[in-house]
Amino acid sequence: MTDHAPEPAAEAPEGPAEPAGPAPLGVVRTPTGHSGVDGLLERLAAVDHLTADGHAGVYEDVHRGLRDALTALDAPPVPGPYENRS
Repeated sequence: MTDHAPEPAAEAPEGPAEPAGPAPLGVVRTPTGHSGVDGLLERLAAVDHLTADGHAGVYEDVHRGLRDALTALDAPPVPGPYENRS
């Protein structure tokens, strides 16, 4: 054993720390093959360049678009101009 005094702790900086800037999360977005859905998923990449308070708007926009895409799957098909002959 040696008689070393413990080293003094580093002093904390004065005042609040600066918040970190936006940083990419590195989330992989796999294409679905549906161009509308893929476009919405690519829109999520925008949050990599926004501060946290800007994320909600992007998430709400993408959620709305995905909900609309799913709702459209339940809609009855619209007949073409030559399918409704009498």
